[in-house]
Amino acid sequence: MHQYTNLEEVALMHILGAIVRFIVSALVLLFVGWIVPNFVVGGFWSAFFLAIVIAVLAWIIEGIFGKNITPFGRGIVGFLTSALIIWLAQFIVSGVRVTIIGAILAALIIGIIDIFIPVGDTFNTNSKRRRTAK
Repeated sequence: MHQYTNLEEVALMHILGAIVRFIVSALVLLFVGWIVPNFVVGGFWSAFFLAIVIAVLAWIIEGIFGKNITPFGRGIVGFLTSALIIWLAQFIVSGVRVTIIGAILAALIIGIIDIFIPVGDTFNTNSKRRRTAK
């Protein structure tokens, strides 16, 4: 029987956690596509890849402009950035069609859903743990 070291177990848990977050995000995007006009997601795999693209674009924008401008930031700037990221992601993921109004409505609905089902920042899962551990 193979014993995992703590580092291997932690890495595996991070990978599994990221996969679960992307699946939950994909399900949220499918739901949003069902209720928001002008926001069309072609199926689960389109929603899954859309969730990945949104996370990567948010990570890139956060790296350039800082945490407060990303969808994980607060306020109107984070909200509008979220809408812009959703709108831009349609050009990367096939099976997704979004208008500007659809992206704004989707960002609003996703923000409301995130209050009840927080998915979090996939690329910064340790940041809160490190801050609370100190």
